[in-house]
Amino acid sequence: MPRNLKQLSAYRVFDGYQLQYGNRSDVLNCDMQFSIFLPPQAEVEPVPVLYWLSGLTCNDQNFVTKAGAQQYATEFGIAIVCPDTSPRGEDVPDDPEGVWDFGLGAGFYLNATQEPWAKNYRMYDYLVEELTDVVNANFTVDSQRQSIFGHSMGGHGALTIGLRNPDQYQSISAFSPIVAPSKCPWGKKAFSNYLGKNKKLWKHYDSCELLAKADDYLPILIDQGEDDQFLEEQLMTERIIAAAEKVDYPMQVRFQPGYDHSYFFIASFLRDHIEFHSEFLKD
Repeated sequence: MPRNLKQLSAYRVFDGYQLQYGNRSDVLNCDMQFSIFLPPQAEVEPVPVLYWLSGLTCNDQNFVTKAGAQQYATEFGIAIVCPDTSPRGEDVPDDPEGVWDFGLGAGFYLNATQEPWAKNYRMYDYLVEELTDVVNANFTVDSQRQSIFGHSMGGHGALTIGLRNPDQYQSISAFSPIVAPSKCPWGKKAFSNYLGKNKKLWKHYDSCELLAKADDYLPILIDQGEDDQFLEEQLMTERIIAAAEKVDYPMQVRFQPGYDHSYFFIASFLRDHIEFHSEFLKD
């Protein structure tokens, strides 16, 4: 039985278990919840683990209920952990104007330095350290075989966390990621509030900036819908292609005609991503 965790739900699916837990986060100073799918292989041996980071307005359940990931996780014998996208609770500050692109549901997977955000908005440390330790201590996963992927804001999170921690993850993938948050409206708003005016600090959470300094080249796969309504203004996929070419960083970027920013897009190519990661998560 997991320690210091409260089970919120459990479902049998594709011979594995889709589980949701609540626990206290010392890093975020609030109560949190996360979901984890354990494939049937986890009943007999430790399995590799994928961390999925969701996008703006989402929580730990969007991917669980919309993506159809469980069947592929069972096929490849991989656990999938889905954290929330921000700290939560009545005492956690939100966007003063109640706008959906900042605050609750929009943690941007960074460590805030500015008040009133710094006390709670430390999603980077929560994911890289605290939640990883919780998962490794309580579930039958192999801590030496883990990778990370995500969508939109979560794609930004997967890329930046993976690029900054190449010893912790074996591969990275993303759907419709925000690749240059220092340059787009969503990122500028979040970074200005969470990190302040010091744009040198912004570079620590910008995939294009991190690519320029990368010493270890993790395998990266990116899928981007050509009909994504946010492509030009917010996602700026061409910028990461240019950044990778500039430093000869091997990266696969696929533009998918007719697809938008929705979970229909994610579900259409999710098996490709899990199979991609499985190649780098083998014993």
